[in-house]
Amino acid sequence: MFATLSDRLADTFKNLRGKGRLSDADIDATAREIRIALLEADVALPVVKEFVGAVKERARGEEVSGALNPAQQIIKIVHEELVAILGGETRRLRYAKSGPTVIMLAGLQGAGKTTLAAKLALWLKEQDKTPMLVAADLQRPNAVQQLQVNGERVGVPVFAPEPGNGTGNPVDVARASLEEARRKLHDVVIIDTAGRLGVDAELMKQAADIRDAVQPDEVLFVVDAMIGQDAVTTAQAFLEGVGYDGVVLTKLDGDARGGAALSIRSVTGRPVMFASSGEKMTDFDLFHPDRMASRILDMGDMLTLIEQAEKAFDSEQSMKAAEKLATKGGFTLEDFLQQMQQIRKLGSMTKIMGMLPGMGQFRDQLENFDEREIDRLQAIIQSMTPAERANPKIIDGSRRARIAKGSGRQVSDVNQLVDRFFEARKMMEQMARGGGMPGMPGMPGMAGKRGGAKQAAKGKKGKGKRTSGNPAKAAQEKAAQQAAAKAAAAEKAANPFGDPAGGEVDYEKAAAALDLPKDFSKFLK
Repeated sequence: MFATLSDRLADTFKNLRGKGRLSDADIDATAREIRIALLEADVALPVVKEFVGAVKERARGEEVSGALNPAQQIIKIVHEELVAILGGETRRLRYAKSGPTVIMLAGLQGAGKTTLAAKLALWLKEQDKTPMLVAADLQRPNAVQQLQVNGERVGVPVFAPEPGNGTGNPVDVARASLEEARRKLHDVVIIDTAGRLGVDAELMKQAADIRDAVQPDEVLFVVDAMIGQDAVTTAQAFLEGVGYDGVVLTKLDGDARGGAALSIRSVTGRPVMFASSGEKMTDFDLFHPDRMASRILDMGDMLTLIEQAEKAFDSEQSMKAAEKLATKGGFTLEDFLQQMQQIRKLGSMTKIMGMLPGMGQFRDQLENFDEREIDRLQAIIQSMTPAERANPKIIDGSRRARIAKGSGRQVSDVNQLVDRFFEARKMMEQMARGGGMPGMPGMPGMAGKRGGAKQAAKGKKGKGKRTSGNPAKAAQEKAAQQAAAKAAAAEKAANPFGDPAGGEVDYEKAAAALDLPKDFSKFLK
């Protein structure tokens, strides 16, 4: 969503590199580029003015003039100001001290409230809560049925006493849901309310009546992050008409410019609490201002990636794979397949790679990445026998032809997979043993220059000293080398425990050279 903004900011900061000191003209030019980038991203004008003013003021201060790298200091200032306009700190849900916690969702039709209600219920379920969904949207056709289907998908019960489609009283449904929650011991109640295509008096009155009837602990305003400046207008209208405690941004995976996310917090004063970034029920999490600011500045979001990996990965299975990597040849294609299947649980590879720092420069390649390539690799491995997966070295020509036919791929694809697996396994085994990356200079046990690794493996020495082509000169050099060898042997002759020339050792002479006590000589016989 923030691709355009990220690219513009990256180009702006690129112009600052290599400058030992920033002049007022440099700061003004940078501020102007940041202002243009934010306006193009559809950020509200008051927010842009406040943001750029704060950056300019801090850039002219002591923290930049005294910095060793002013360009990096400017980036740090922009990051901190982005965190500030996004809310500063992560805002978490407030739970009721007694009785069920009531969460009411409000917003326009099409913002994704019904789907988000199920996502929130699943997230709460993972937090060891027992949520219940309430179908209080009785206006939109099939809204009740949609919530019931989504509730079944996430394994959360749905309270739906009315069929909807224009019939029933949503205030009565909301009020009755509290008694149902107490009776069935649910500790969280999520109420899905009706929306409209636009802000009107009837919508506001119905939402306010439901709020007054159930006295929710949290009122969350659900807004589509793709609707641009209108998101801020709608958010302000709901704040005045109904009131809410926090904002939930949906469709953050869209291709809109994302200015709504940067504007709502500053305009309304209400924090963004959750973000939904995909169609899956698991594509939902707390909104972290610092992590979002890092994504915008192409610094990655490693913390979110680690948290998602901890949820998706089987720790016991990962530990076994790590132990196998420590053993030469222990990691098999079966292990590789299991690791690949665990990675798939994290979501699309494009999304995963996008969380790594500096991946903004490869955005075009990531967008063109074919997610089906992983399915093709799985098909090839699953077309192998258990023996072939355990020992890929037995996969000869005829076996490769059979595997290719069974997976619907070419033999060249099988060859490529097997060859890459051996290369990757060799690298991972070395890293697991602490050997570092192959071929990198200065790494333990590895030769940095081309061909050096082969020489190290074979125990060969480099080229010897070159001799002259002139016979007389060559004889002279040979004589000098022999004289040097004799001189070295003479130096080592003082060693009483061995003869470098290979002759017989005179132990009595050696003992005399040591000048040992007389009674010690018996031990040398």
